[in-house]
Amino acid sequence: MSGPLEGIRIIEIAGIGPAPFAGMMLADAGAEVLRIDKVAGALSKTMEFDLLNRGRKSLGVDLKNPDGKEAVLKLVARADALIEGFRPKVAEKLGIGPKECLDRNPKLVYCRMTGWGQVGPLADKAGHDINYIAVSGTLDAIGRAGEPPLPPINLVGDFGGGGALLAFGVLAGLLETSHSGKGQVVDAAMVDGAALLATMIHSFRALGWWTDERGTNLLDTGAPFYEVYETKDNKWISVGAIEPQFYAQLIERLGLDQDDSLPPQMDRSHWPEMKKKFAAIFKTKTRDEWCKVMEDVDACFAPVLSMAEAPKYPHNRDREVFIESDGVVQPAAAPRFSRTPSSAGPLERSSGESLPKKSKEAVFDMLSSWGFDLEEVTRLVNNNVIA
Repeated sequence: MSGPLEGIRIIEIAGIGPAPFAGMMLADAGAEVLRIDKVAGALSKTMEFDLLNRGRKSLGVDLKNPDGKEAVLKLVARADALIEGFRPKVAEKLGIGPKECLDRNPKLVYCRMTGWGQVGPLADKAGHDINYIAVSGTLDAIGRAGEPPLPPINLVGDFGGGGALLAFGVLAGLLETSHSGKGQVVDAAMVDGAALLATMIHSFRALGWWTDERGTNLLDTGAPFYEVYETKDNKWISVGAIEPQFYAQLIERLGLDQDDSLPPQMDRSHWPEMKKKFAAIFKTKTRDEWCKVMEDVDACFAPVLSMAEAPKYPHNRDREVFIESDGVVQPAAAPRFSRTPSSAGPLERSSGESLPKKSKEAVFDMLSSWGFDLEEVTRLVNNNVIA
């Protein structure tokens, strides 16, 4: 592994969704991330292609065993940061909460990922992405006019407002620690992140440019020039011609530039009728034909590609937006660094229902740089504390 975070050590307490995504991003950027899984069934067949787990080693630890807790704290002593995605107070009950870890390593950046946050009336409640973005106000803004709010799969809560926010918290904490020499606790919550992602929309509301009526605004499919349209072959294209010069090129390629009756671009009262006009025109050609029509103009046009098509698209292929690793096509590491390039690390793989237990020698190879000796590893493996 290489990357700008080479030399940084992070403990990841295994979870689902946002915390593994943050761990993946940090590992892609070169950090040594050691994931702490459960001893039994930590890497099952169902996880063989879990790309969120790429680029880091896995250690099974029985956290309910006092020796398991002590093993984690020994790892913490040599770590720069720890990330965990338990509900509030669970880490404390296991004996690996902020106090225990910071007592062992005062410079540790202890990063917590939850849906509701560590405090508040909902802090102890169960939830998922859809609930967190609902309460943030962001979900209500997504959808078409006259239709219910449309959950954008789990991108806004789990990953944009969750995992990416957590990774930012890790890096900000590490940067501050490099100046102060002191660790701290980072409280990352998906409800916070989902709200934060909508900051610009809150600005638009304050300026009177945005209403709470879904599907009627500039960026939510209200505008005819910021929309997706079906083509003759039942595929889709996207247009985002907001600026006047780009809108003019779109109008020209749609064959409407000679129509003196066209209303001003920003006349919202005419947006519904213009959407119908655009939709009828786009339906006259296939998606590929429209790509040909638009290829030499700046009309803010692009085909809507499926996940299967995207890796083969010329721009994505030439830029290597996607890679194939371990026989799996997947997004490449991002962002890109000129001097210390990131890379997507390998997955731990299984040929059966679960990975065979590592030998004590293999576990020792993993843990020797973390301060464990062979005798200690042997004892922990033999007692099923680690695997």
